[in-house]
Amino acid sequence: METIKKKLNLLPDSPGVYLMKNAADKIIYVGKAKILKNRVRSYFTGSHDQKTQKLVSEITDFEYILTSSEVEALLLECNLIKKYNPQYNIMLKDDKTYPYILITSEEHPRIVVTRQVNKKGGKYFGPYPNATAARETARLLNRFLPFRKCKHIPNKQCLYYHIGQCLAPCTREIKPEQYEELVEKANQFLRGNQKIVIDWLEQKMIEASEALQFEAASEYRDLIEDLQKIKEKQNITLNDFRNRDIIAYATNEELISIQIFCFRQGKLVTRDGFIFPYFFDPEESFISFLVQYYAGNAVIPDEICIPELTSTSVQDLLPLTVPKKGKIREIINLALTNAQTLLEEKVKLEADKSEEAEKALSGLAQELNIPQAQVIEAFDISQLGGTNVVGGMIQFLDGKPCRANYRKFNISPEENINDDTGYLKHVVYRRYKRLQNEGAPFPDLILVDGGKGQINAALAALNELGLKIPVAGMVKNERHETRSLINSAGRELYLKENPQVFHLIQRIQDEVHRFAITFHRQQRIKSMIASELDGIPGIGAKRKRQLLQYFKSLEAIKQAEVEELRKSGLPLKIAQEVYNHFHN
Repeated sequence: METIKKKLNLLPDSPGVYLMKNAADKIIYVGKAKILKNRVRSYFTGSHDQKTQKLVSEITDFEYILTSSEVEALLLECNLIKKYNPQYNIMLKDDKTYPYILITSEEHPRIVVTRQVNKKGGKYFGPYPNATAARETARLLNRFLPFRKCKHIPNKQCLYYHIGQCLAPCTREIKPEQYEELVEKANQFLRGNQKIVIDWLEQKMIEASEALQFEAASEYRDLIEDLQKIKEKQNITLNDFRNRDIIAYATNEELISIQIFCFRQGKLVTRDGFIFPYFFDPEESFISFLVQYYAGNAVIPDEICIPELTSTSVQDLLPLTVPKKGKIREIINLALTNAQTLLEEKVKLEADKSEEAEKALSGLAQELNIPQAQVIEAFDISQLGGTNVVGGMIQFLDGKPCRANYRKFNISPEENINDDTGYLKHVVYRRYKRLQNEGAPFPDLILVDGGKGQINAALAALNELGLKIPVAGMVKNERHETRSLINSAGRELYLKENPQVFHLIQRIQDEVHRFAITFHRQQRIKSMIASELDGIPGIGAKRKRQLLQYFKSLEAIKQAEVEELRKSGLPLKIAQEVYNHFHN
């Protein structure tokens, strides 16, 4: 703390970005400031709410980077959050990107959903904050427009051709002009002009009916009904055919709720929402959000309509407007109402969940006669006949999974362990030896998947480390479902009269089992693939990955011809080696 006090006195009256660090020298929060001295000092003076106190309690040092303006600080803050992924910057730290619908510029075009934008790839529509909506729209287009469906053109006609959803460029010569009408219809649809597409499909339906092709006519009728439903959903429209996002936010003492209404070609196509904690000024958090949100999108709409802000720092970065009246102002108010409603709902749901979790945790502590069970770590071992033995550890914090603290353990054959209890002892020892070395806090309770033998194995590992942490076992019934708990004394605790505790144990047991067995399967597949592909001249780790990314399975690699192997990126000589390996 003495170092922090000295550094606080040296802070400049300049704009910049500050990086807060914890005892492990890890960056846990990145923020920007118009005046660094005022903002950084405010963390260490005065009183704060609970969430800010928690952040401050972990800060042991800080750094700062000076910038020439507040705008530059905004951009730098966005880049550093993406680089360091700090624990307390939870706005968009997953670098979320949104999908587009792409009409490819290939000789035989396709309609696909993609998150990568390459200007030469074709014509992009979006972004769609709702990925499901993007996939459904692409699926609908592919049903009534016979674009190519296969990523790589096969050598024979597939089912899509026979049901009229592909022109079959694999076996027939298709002239470019045959695609022109299809591309135009897709363009009109994605720009929001469903009426022209519906009229065209109605004409197709009449033609099919007159030709006594009743099955085709029925398919056109179903498509028209689906399009009518989409049209009905787009009941909020603006008549200027512009692409715009309309955004508003609401706050309480701890959380900020943001709603984004996405208009494309003047029609409301979808909405997106975010709720996250903020520190200090809500407007600054909103501005930082805007920069991070649009930094992840390759295409920014023509206009971004927002409520009035006191700061102008973001005006130079994004096409912002602040409507004072009219239809767009009404939609901002509607977005604000949505943001407030969702915030109230979130607070109510979180309060209910917290109350339930608190009851379950206090009940569990009571059952096991321990002080508390706020931090629980659970272990499971997964193997198949002694091969690919792995351990999984999960952590529940205040009754909820804390996935950042999940851990995987590989157990090599050199360890000379031959049973599950030995594996468990090995994994528990490794976990808490490391925490000892790092000076990190220990959990309130350790749960192991199993009975008395597994509990004794965990206790033996802790004893060797000189640690006293409560341990209990999670027992399954003959149907492999959670039955009860066994305490460290070996007594089975049936939880029928305490359903909240039972459901918590059930969730923990299911989650640790899922985590361990998923890791085991990954390792087993890796070892199987390694043994099958090892020894082929020219195939190393990089080319193994290359083959698997292209073919998706080892069986597909085995069956591939030389030309298909070359398409995956292998040189001719190495493709021939792979083919010979599996066909000699």
